[in-house]
Amino acid sequence: MILKNDFYTITSLTADNEAVQASLELNRAHRIFEGHFPGQPVVPGVCMVQMIKEILETVSGKNLMLKQSDYIKFLSVINPVEARPVQATVQFSEKESDELHVVASLDCEERVCLKLKGVFVIMN
Repeated sequence: MILKNDFYTITSLTADNEAVQASLELNRAHRIFEGHFPGQPVVPGVCMVQMIKEILETVSGKNLMLKQSDYIKFLSVINPVEARPVQATVQFSEKESDELHVVASLDCEERVCLKLKGVFVIMN
């Protein structure tokens, strides 16, 4: 599933060796919201996790897969009609040659919507 430049776009991104800050604009007319949920659109949790993964892929230039998660907490819903922009904060370190250890969050209107701590493996 590739969501970047369809479900959302990255409007700003700053990164250094182990941290990323990104601002994301959601496509409020995306077809996902026709079923999730009609009349009350909410960003699906799996899409939130995918956005973190794709931000990491953008910065690292590598294809990634979530290998394990110590926690994924959905703390607040993101309504695409009301919630713009979404702020992503991602801290990561390469512990082994094929793994990125990640702590990330998505914030919307000063509310934390997602907290994630996990390991992404680099795919060849």
